Amino acid sequence: QVQLEESGGGLVQAGGSLRLSCAASGRTFSSQSMAWFRQAAGKEREFVAAITWNGGRIYYTDSVKGRFTISRDNAKNMVYLQMGSLKPEDTAVYSCAASRQFPGDLASFLQYIYWGQGTQVTVSS
Repeated sequence: QVQLEESGGGLVQAGGSLRLSCAASGRTFSSQSMAWFRQAAGKEREFVAAITWNGGRIYYTDSVKGRFTISRDNAKNMVYLQMGSLKPEDTAVYSCAASRQFPGDLASFLQYIYWGQGTQVTVSS
């Protein structure tokens, strides 16, 4: 069992930065791929970024490439999402997720079996 808790959301002006953190509990964290998803009001959940268990592979959705950076610290059971050059369209609830063993497509929410409650990010224009 893995429990996830996000923090770091808030209100920021366009062009600003935020750093989201995800604290994980559980023995299997260091062997799981982790991801951030987001869901804006009235929209489908959207993949943002993923990182494999050792950080060897990282993936981003096209709209955040060059602006967001995902990272993890297995010693601290933490995953981070550094967000820069924020835009109003980045406004959403951001959730971190932990994958199943031997996940497939890391951009698919179907590969993740543990989810946090989410943290609101609001970008004003």
